[in-house]
Amino acid sequence: MERDVHPAEATLRPQHLIVTIFGRYGRARGGTVPIADLIELMAALGVDAGVVRSSVSRLKQRGVLVSDRADGAGYRLSESLEEVFAAGDHRIFETRRATPDDPWLLVSFSVPERERPLRHQLRKLLHRLGFGQVSGGLWVAPGLIADETRTALQQAGLDGYVELFLGARVSSEPLAEAVQGWWDLSLLEPLYRSFVDTYAPVLDAGPSDRDAFSAYVAAITQWRRLTYLDPGIPFALLPDGWAGVEAERLFGELHDRLEPPAARFVAAVMD
Repeated sequence: MERDVHPAEATLRPQHLIVTIFGRYGRARGGTVPIADLIELMAALGVDAGVVRSSVSRLKQRGVLVSDRADGAGYRLSESLEEVFAAGDHRIFETRRATPDDPWLLVSFSVPERERPLRHQLRKLLHRLGFGQVSGGLWVAPGLIADETRTALQQAGLDGYVELFLGARVSSEPLAEAVQGWWDLSLLEPLYRSFVDTYAPVLDAGPSDRDAFSAYVAAITQWRRLTYLDPGIPFALLPDGWAGVEAERLFGELHDRLEPPAARFVAAVMD
């Protein structure tokens, strides 16, 4: 019988789902995922073989996946991305929230005019890490991502243009109001609410191992995006009734409920 497609799958790109599979299961199983196994796993997500192959080709062109020399029919994540995925594990699977008294991480950068394109790279990287913007060349985030930020800048070869500071804010404007200027919270709130609306019904569904895998991979893929839009802003500085509280609780429950049957499905395919 054909499986009903999970509601989130229609909005998640196949490349993103493939990256989740490699990050969550490929790394834990020696690194390599045979293409035949990947096609079967992606079929559970409603993606056909042709789309899987073309998506893998694009990921190879981007340097995300590499062919396994010991197995021409398999692929693995590029070794250069290991620290990126390790940092992603912390973001996705660990609850990380700063408190209002924790230090803030400030990033200031200066790029010579002759290297102007690097400014765009720096802004793009800081945005990807979840930084808010205080002014044109000054960005802010909770101090708990200091190590992750330092590593990301070093890997991108941009650390020489940046100064990092940890400290407290002493301005007179209420901190909660400042936070709402540094981050576009109007963007985040509906994304959290959409996550809750999409995945809360999964907890009542009692899915098969195959469907648990489908929902789990889709949930991780969508949650990963949210964790990089919000780097752990203290809840006390966010609006009342912030949907992120419910979304974090829901993801924890999804992980506890879906991870074991999803792992069984992967084992059945790959062992």
